Amino acid sequence: MKKTTSIIWGIALVAIGVVLGLNAFGVTDIELFFDGWWTLFIIVPSAVGLFREKDKTGSIIGILIGAFLLLCCQDVIDFDMIWKLALPAIIIIIGIKLIFGNAIAGKFEKAVSKNAPVGENLKSICAIFSGQNANYDSQVFDGAEINAVFGGAKCDLRNAIIESDCVINATSIFGGIDIYLPDDVNVKVNSNSIFGGVSNKRNTAFINGAFTVYINATCMFGGVDIK
Repeated sequence: MKKTTSIIWGIALVAIGVVLGLNAFGVTDIELFFDGWWTLFIIVPSAVGLFREKDKTGSIIGILIGAFLLLCCQDVIDFDMIWKLALPAIIIIIGIKLIFGNAIAGKFEKAVSKNAPVGENLKSICAIFSGQNANYDSQVFDGAEINAVFGGAKCDLRNAIIESDCVINATSIFGGIDIYLPDDVNVKVNSNSIFGGVSNKRNTAFINGAFTVYINATCMFGGVDIK
């Protein structure tokens, strides 16, 4: 996905450079700075997010907002109309996501309920307006709750002892969470994200006989990186 993103940005930059060069030599007279050109800084990153993020809700909302603003700048629709349409559109998209997302994630939720950590087995990492680093080298790991609110949290499990399937519930609100996993486990991810998302940078090939780490992520203007 990272390669795809780089290619998209590369093509966009090359195209802009070519147009500017041709304009400089008088070959073309293409106006790049049209009314509402700044909305591209909303539309393009959101469009890239459709390729990068598993949960595309935030990207779709971003594209819609950018498109509405562009149409307003082009005098296609009135600015007053955007405030009337934006909120209903966002609510509808989130509602559709909740309806179909819950149906798709049913199997995942069953696995989470079965393996969710409780009591003394539950590790807790909380970063609120701060940073927290948790290293579980040589420790038995059964699951964790990780919360990052306007802060950053790091959970390092590369040398942890994982003896069964386990669950990590990760919530990132205006923050970031990094989860480092050992190479000999499988990972399954479910995310509910608004203007944020989960990036899984691991090799996703299934390992027969290996335990599974279920990552249940909620992101709002934040992100979770799995490494």
